[in-house]
Amino acid sequence: MEDSARILVIEDDVDINDVVAASLRKTGYVCVQAFSGSEARLLLKTAAAEGEAPFDLVITDLMLPGASGEELVRAIRANSDAPVIVVSARSDAADKVALLKLGADDYLTKPFDLDELHARVAVQLRHAARGAGRAAGVLRFKDWTLDPEARTLAAAGEPVKLTRLEFGIVEALVRRPKKVFTKRELFEAAWHEECFVEDKAVNVHVSNIRGKLRASGTDAYIETVWGIGFKLAE
Repeated sequence: MEDSARILVIEDDVDINDVVAASLRKTGYVCVQAFSGSEARLLLKTAAAEGEAPFDLVITDLMLPGASGEELVRAIRANSDAPVIVVSARSDAADKVALLKLGADDYLTKPFDLDELHARVAVQLRHAARGAGRAAGVLRFKDWTLDPEARTLAAAGEPVKLTRLEFGIVEALVRRPKKVFTKRELFEAAWHEECFVEDKAVNVHVSNIRGKLRASGTDAYIETVWGIGFKLAE
């Protein structure tokens, strides 16, 4: 899937958009360009309505005319598991945390190196392909039921919508319910990739999972082991 992946590039700076798209096309990706949030919304809506191939990955700026990057991430996450890479001049840790909570998969600060962007795109597409192709039977832990093939979680009988990485974290915990995972181990078990994110990012993902589980009363299933990481409650 990687070489022919369909990528939506959302950036209102024409020069940056053109450079990113041209660079990705040279690698073999199919790139669709949007120069505003409203244009991106239209492209996403049109693709869904006309049954076109969905976007395999989205790269978006935050400061966009018509609709902000935050709004787009929220809209994409409501309908798709496609990886979202945010590229922005905003470098505050709070901004990164907020985007991760919304469902973004990665965050790259401007100015950025095109080689680094290519590496992050390749990693996200590789993980998405692994997730789509992973086969396994239904997994259960207390009031949780996970279906790795369908990538669904039900908590106390109610469906819980998780991002791809959030599901991978829960799956990793359930597959080894007695293990205490360090944050690095948990990330690597969920993504099958060497950890390249800060511990703080893993904390954000786990916090996000707990928030989504709160309504089912099962958020306490994930315990914090202070100074180490996380485990499932006995």
